[in-house]
Amino acid sequence: MVPLEIFGFLNMTLTDVLDILLVALLIFIVFRWIRDSAAMNIFYAIILIYVVMIVADALHMKMMSRLVETFIDIGVLALIVIFQPEIRHFLMKFGSGNRLGSKGRAFLARLLGEKERTMDNATVNEVTEACRQMSESKTGALIVIPHTVNLDQIIGTGDRIDALVNRRLIMNLFFKNSPLHDGAMILGGDRIVAARCTLPITERTDIPASFGMRHKAAIGITEETDADVIVVSEETGGISFVKAGNLTRIGNINELKLLLGAAFSQTKQ
Repeated sequence: MVPLEIFGFLNMTLTDVLDILLVALLIFIVFRWIRDSAAMNIFYAIILIYVVMIVADALHMKMMSRLVETFIDIGVLALIVIFQPEIRHFLMKFGSGNRLGSKGRAFLARLLGEKERTMDNATVNEVTEACRQMSESKTGALIVIPHTVNLDQIIGTGDRIDALVNRRLIMNLFFKNSPLHDGAMILGGDRIVAARCTLPITERTDIPASFGMRHKAAIGITEETDADVIVVSEETGGISFVKAGNLTRIGNINELKLLLGAAFSQTKQ
């Protein structure tokens, strides 16, 4: 290939330009994944160390190059430990966020003889009406609707219920004097799978102060999985719908019904 004399002392080819663009794209993707997290400062430090290594290599500074390379070799394992939540988050999103992964899980489920859990309009109506009444009485609630990512680990933190979805049962479980009201409810098809489940809390720092721990837990689980979450605020009675880390305030109950219908139809796919 014809050299591209771009930076004077560096002879760059088209392959080098493509290499730089790919590395820049990779850095941009990593930056988006860990933005607003505690790992951001560490990421900046890694980029700085890498730049120092490139410059030292280009200027043939042997001692500096060896020092930086040794530091990087030793720090790889430490970085894996430090970035473990971000790596896990990325891999789960990568596995659940593409059609190939979804089709693969569906095929494996059929191969293993797992029964598909479906949800109908009756289930949508029961959940919607329960949320409406809990909103009016300012009863806090946290309802998780799984899709393709298995939530057995989350379910294991609570108590199994395995009952048909029913508005009165949902309201009783979230009643403030109920022993199961503190935590999240996990739905599965037309059944309530578990209650009092513990969800991961988001590490984002841009969450408004008006949002409590329920909202942060809802954002956290939707960041790590493809589940959707309904939140009913105990303080205001407001209803929110959380999907992929994005929170939508519900203006009226019909809006919630439409979102639930879309979420339940996604579960069937």
